[in-house]
Amino acid sequence: MRYVAAYMLGVLSGKEPGSADIEKILSSVGIEVDESKLSKVLSELKGKNIDELISSGRSKLAAMPVGGAVAAASAPAAADAGSAAPAAEAKKEDKKKEESESEDEDMGFGLFD
Repeated sequence: MRYVAAYMLGVLSGKEPGSADIEKILSSVGIEVDESKLSKVLSELKGKNIDELISSGRSKLAAMPVGGAVAAASAPAAADAGSAAPAAEAKKEDKKKEESESEDEDMGFGLFD
């Protein structure tokens, strides 16, 4: 991923970056370059339009199912199904706990006094 990111930074300069350009970008942030990985990235991206690659990648990612989305979508539905009264009671209990904790803290001395 770091090689692709460095390649994209090189593209921002207005030209197709070479291995020396990518090595310079990566070494500026303290990353050692693996020549085999660099040559693979350069061979895969040679002559391709980066904007087209990004747009095709977005469409592929949009089609990918995400496991967490189902659980997150069902959580508000479960909250709406319940009554609002239990939620209000829970807030009152939390408020009471906070008040009692603050009363305990004001005993006139600190832990490290």
